[in-house]
Amino acid sequence: MTSVTAEDLSGMGPLVARLGRAGQRLRHADRARPWVLDAAVVCLVLSLFCLPDLLHAIGGDGDGPRRFRLAFTRLPVAGMAALQAGLVLPLLWRRRAPAVAFGAVTAVFVLQWSLGAALRADVALFVALYSLALHGRLRQLPWACAVLAGALGLVAARVSAAVPVSDALFFLLSTATAALALGLMIRIRRAQLAGLRDRATRLETERDQRGRLAVAAERARVAREMHDIVGHNLSVIITLADAGAYATAAAPERGEEALRLIGDTGRQALSELRRVLGVLREGDGPRAGPELSPQPGLADIDALCQGVRAAGLEVVYRTAGDVDALDSGVQLTVYRIVQEALTNTLKHAGAGARAHLAIAVEDARLTIAVQDSGPPAAAGRPGAANEEGHGLVGMRERAALYGGHVSAGPLGTGWAVRAALDLAPQGGAAG
Repeated sequence: MTSVTAEDLSGMGPLVARLGRAGQRLRHADRARPWVLDAAVVCLVLSLFCLPDLLHAIGGDGDGPRRFRLAFTRLPVAGMAALQAGLVLPLLWRRRAPAVAFGAVTAVFVLQWSLGAALRADVALFVALYSLALHGRLRQLPWACAVLAGALGLVAARVSAAVPVSDALFFLLSTATAALALGLMIRIRRAQLAGLRDRATRLETERDQRGRLAVAAERARVAREMHDIVGHNLSVIITLADAGAYATAAAPERGEEALRLIGDTGRQALSELRRVLGVLREGDGPRAGPELSPQPGLADIDALCQGVRAAGLEVVYRTAGDVDALDSGVQLTVYRIVQEALTNTLKHAGAGARAHLAIAVEDARLTIAVQDSGPPAAAGRPGAANEEGHGLVGMRERAALYGGHVSAGPLGTGWAVRAALDLAPQGGAAG
């Protein structure tokens, strides 16, 4: 919730700043002990408007203003005190039950003027009207104004001997209108401030939510990259290690070649991990970050296929259409989808299998097809038909960025992965 700070008030001048700080302290104290302010209002009305009438009555100087003394009924001190209490004490509930307080004050006001008495404490009626406009329900104001108009008409009739009825009504209704307008104005102002505070709170919440969503999206992106890099290279390393272990006894040079390929694959994986993790570092300066290289694209698929071939998987790769004109974002998506598909083929079909990779661009559509022959001397692909791991989910998420889709399933004795991307310009496509 936003509020006016001391720095904001200090720029408005020393007097305004002091008044603003005093108002803030008063509001904080009122929220802590609301009955104190109501009691203070009652005491103020008693001291300013009730006490003078009582002193005049005790001193024998008469009731009410001196110029109207002959037109009003003279009340005993006890009766005057009772009427004053009936007018002022309901103000203690002017904020908690404004309609009840206004009704009680109006009833005592009408009784008093029915007796023909005039009291300075009648100002409590306008205080109650102000409180009803500020704290009460708006639908209660019409009947409250109608009752007030009738009560003020009674007053104008009573003072008609000393003041013309039109003049009396003008003065009384003007005072009532001022009290009503002041209450409504403060009510509207408070509603506006509450709306601004609520809007500021909602904007802060939305900002925090956007930040959390951005962090979650970045984590998902990094997790996808880590899965693609680590999963592919580890699959190649494991396959090379297994092949090297079998080849060492029969052909030591093949074992040495497998170890060399394992080292090359490990270094490539380490380089890619450093690149991905280096993006996450903030403010470490030029000394901390590794040398960054461009994200892989279609030109790197040949090297990817060579690495897979070295692990024992025969790959036939062909392209169709103007694939070199694709932007870097699409090329990265295609590379990661192909990488994941070949990794799954190497993992499930194993060395000795054959895979066909085709990438085609036609108009505003790009298709990717990866089909393998399945495990040698095996009729099925163990566990692949019933499992959908993070790799397939990641491929679908990448394709969805370009309005595409990915499908995977058995085809003959092997497995096929098909992906389609929409190359038409889109506002939500990720570069």
